[in-house]
Amino acid sequence: MARFSRATFTLLYSLLALAQLGAAASVYERRQDSTDASESDTADADVASISRTAGLRAGATYPFVCSIISGITSSSTLVHWPGSPVFKWLSQHWAVTSNQVSACVVEPGKASDVAKILLTVGISRTPFAVQSGGHTTNPGWSSTKGVHISLNSLRSINYNSAAQTVEIGTGLRWEEVYAALEPHGVTVVGGRVRGVGVGGFTLGGGYSWKTNQYGLTIDTVTAFELVTPLGRVVKVTQQSDPALFSGLKGGGNNFGIVTKITLKTFPQGPVWGGSVTYMDPASLPLVNAATARFTAEVTDPKASILNTVAFYQGAPLVSITMFYDGPNPPAGIFDEFLSIPSVANDAGTKTYVEQINSSPSNDTYGFRNYFGTVPVPKYSPNFLNIVSNLSVTIGSDLSTKSLVFMTLVNEPFLPSALSHSNSGDTAYPFDRSKVYTPFNIFLSGADPSQDAAFRNAVKTIENTLYAALAEEGERNLDSVPLYSNYATWDTPVSRLYGPNLPGLKRLKLRVDPLNVMSLAGGFKI
Repeated sequence: MARFSRATFTLLYSLLALAQLGAAASVYERRQDSTDASESDTADADVASISRTAGLRAGATYPFVCSIISGITSSSTLVHWPGSPVFKWLSQHWAVTSNQVSACVVEPGKASDVAKILLTVGISRTPFAVQSGGHTTNPGWSSTKGVHISLNSLRSINYNSAAQTVEIGTGLRWEEVYAALEPHGVTVVGGRVRGVGVGGFTLGGGYSWKTNQYGLTIDTVTAFELVTPLGRVVKVTQQSDPALFSGLKGGGNNFGIVTKITLKTFPQGPVWGGSVTYMDPASLPLVNAATARFTAEVTDPKASILNTVAFYQGAPLVSITMFYDGPNPPAGIFDEFLSIPSVANDAGTKTYVEQINSSPSNDTYGFRNYFGTVPVPKYSPNFLNIVSNLSVTIGSDLSTKSLVFMTLVNEPFLPSALSHSNSGDTAYPFDRSKVYTPFNIFLSGADPSQDAAFRNAVKTIENTLYAALAEEGERNLDSVPLYSNYATWDTPVSRLYGPNLPGLKRLKLRVDPLNVMSLAGGFKI
């Protein structure tokens, strides 16, 4: 294989980028109508001028690349350096296991600056990260030792009542979107807990309290504003580029940086919901039986639950988070849960924003957090009892290894939950004929020397639950869709995208021929 010097590589990159940019421009000009281009905010970056920047080459030092970015971007984009409070704030994650100390944090103020940043790190082959909400637990997924791109300033919310859509910046968190839409009497299909960013959540698929009614978050997307690795700012829709539109829906950050997302909105009034917590060991089998009956018998798409089995401060407990999309649920839907003796109950009529903000997801902010997942087709009493037993055995073992909190979350959805996609194919899930719900494993610890023990515990839980499902007759679970937003860092991409993977690879080659996005973390196609 031929070997190139850094200077030669930089020249080749610039020439290829210029050629590809010209080809891409002609394609998008033919495909996009006049409404697809925004104002000056979305002007394409000048590949030639950036590539001629003195000293910018493959292998340039990270601080030097940061300085170049500071010099070529507009006044709306800020570069923060180590030691400043803003640097620390914008590079932090909910899970400290995801933190790395970067050379700088770049906070772009508009999409055209994102294009310049992406070209700069591409030409210099500088590792970079893109952080929306920072709610991942996988190391390096939205952190880096190179250039950390924080989308924090991309916070626009533009509601279109006539089109019944809203365009949102990917620097927002879901509770902020819900609060902005509440005065209009509408909402979107988004995250179920506070603190979760719009960007990564959507690009992974997105399960919501509204999923039974409207599908995944990606099923309600009408457009993406995408900064491609070659410096183009484009509006991607089903009409402008069907393959890229499908690839962005569940394909993660493989095709560039998404700066805005347009979502369908839906009417929203008061809801009924809240959590009931049980600590009496005699109550736990009753809760599991009620959960199994709920998943098997309740068909009202407005009703949903999360069954969270926890091990906290040496004791097991179960919490049922209930949601009904209306001020009062019909009789019989949640009655069994409410009849079991509990230690806490805050269920009642409230706003949708109050329902979201009542979640305790941020209580584990700043700890060493770990996710895992298993695709679960149904929740039998036996499976739920095995989950409860695991919380005790694994929780007791990890208690001597700095365990802070542990939850195993059963997330049932209706069999029809994936039938709502009406805007083309999606990267995830690659098969919608059967719902495999995204069971969530969450462990939180404090001691970095115990990271391996916690990762091994996640694998033990996963393996035990796979075996339990096999005992119940479920076959080939290693070839069904797995939810990437919960998947561990070492999950093969073939496991996430199945038969969609070859098409996604071809799409990646077209959109990112120089493999710039491989310089960022995430599941790489």
